[in-house]
Amino acid sequence: MSCNNLIFYDTETSGINKDYSQIFQCGSIRTNASFDVLETHNTHSQPLPWVIPQPRAMLTNKKTFVFNANISHYEMMLDIHRQWRQWTIDEPAIFVTYNGHSFDEELIRRQFYWNLLDIYLTNTNGNGRLDMLLMMHALACFAPSALKIPLFEGGPNISLKLEDIARENGLDTDDAHDAIADCEFMVDLFRKIQAKNPDFVAYFISASTKPGIQEHLQQDGFFGFAEVFKRQKFKWPVVPCGSDLERPNYLALFDLGHDPDDIFDLDTSDIYKMIQSSAKDNPIKKCQINKTIPLCPSYLIEDKNIFDLGFDVLEERARKVKSNLDFQQTVSQALSDRIFNSKEPNTIEEAIYAGGFPSPSDKSLMDDFHRFASAEERIKIVRNIKDDRFRLFAERLICQLYPNDAPEDMHTRYQELIGSRVSEDGPWGSIEKASTEIEKLLGESASDEEKSILKDTQAYLNSLRQS
Repeated sequence: MSCNNLIFYDTETSGINKDYSQIFQCGSIRTNASFDVLETHNTHSQPLPWVIPQPRAMLTNKKTFVFNANISHYEMMLDIHRQWRQWTIDEPAIFVTYNGHSFDEELIRRQFYWNLLDIYLTNTNGNGRLDMLLMMHALACFAPSALKIPLFEGGPNISLKLEDIARENGLDTDDAHDAIADCEFMVDLFRKIQAKNPDFVAYFISASTKPGIQEHLQQDGFFGFAEVFKRQKFKWPVVPCGSDLERPNYLALFDLGHDPDDIFDLDTSDIYKMIQSSAKDNPIKKCQINKTIPLCPSYLIEDKNIFDLGFDVLEERARKVKSNLDFQQTVSQALSDRIFNSKEPNTIEEAIYAGGFPSPSDKSLMDDFHRFASAEERIKIVRNIKDDRFRLFAERLICQLYPNDAPEDMHTRYQELIGSRVSEDGPWGSIEKASTEIEKLLGESASDEEKSILKDTQAYLNSLRQS
């Protein structure tokens, strides 16, 4: 499946805790399949009054100007959502991030959630997702001639930091950690890979939706499965061997470095143990088809001697696994029988996936919230939202948008939220810890720029104390 609509995006944030950090800046670039830039979108927002900026995050993103910004977080997130909807209304898009599955996309989802917006915009209605970092795992292991991969401290380990790869490939990285600049790095690196190995790019673009990856997984041959862990490259020859019957996004891959006949003869209990194991030498590996999988089809692997076994042996083993339906059924059942130990959410921020989708009536009310502009109409809408999560988030919006009109009960809950987040230590951080870290970093900082960033951050923290 080809795509002529690509949206590269990146965020700069107040910290690294996905549940409590705030996006301060989001940059997006829309391109066609040739990576020609069609449109750009760059926006930022002031901090929410209960968000504590982390000093190291501010040193990285340097976005202290947001402390005096006049754009609210709600306005920013609504702007992003509307722009992305507009960019995808005529043709679905592939949303491209760098480490997005672990961070940027999770931040975007959460902050759409905080603002009563559709959290799954990037992977519904035909849209797909591509985490370029995971693509780089596969490139570094199986298609290294397509791009220069920097060594870490002279090698043999490698660095897959976006800034390091951009610099290694001749890009100017002075503006690294600016959201738009990081999007430009991604686009430029895609152009360079496309010029050297267009088939590799075409594969990852086409595998960025569930239908796309499912089609590839049914093809003949096997795959290389890549992982870069602690800057070391690991690679395995694999073939699909089962999928979760209850949660169809979960897939099992068989490591063809093991003789399938030896595994076929094992007891069912041993197969179940393999499914539970996450050891790197486990013959059965697990992944999710609704995320980028660092797979490379065998025909795209540059070094045909990369594995201990020849490709002819691996292809024969792949055929054995694909033809053993009983084994696949056992693996699929073992995947389905796994028990997931989910942590009970302590706050509505942590409950993004715990409470399910909004009901149709709540969804309709949330849509109405964005359509109406008066405090009276919006307050009436909020009172009718049944799901506690969305109602409480809506109350926060009322208190931000209409501080003088918010009902007393909403205002009380809002002030209690700010008071607890600002004065109490929690997963969201604390002013005291942030201030202590600033003092430590000021003693270590050599540059005037860093000292200025830290002092601006401390001044903002002091203003939170006094508010």
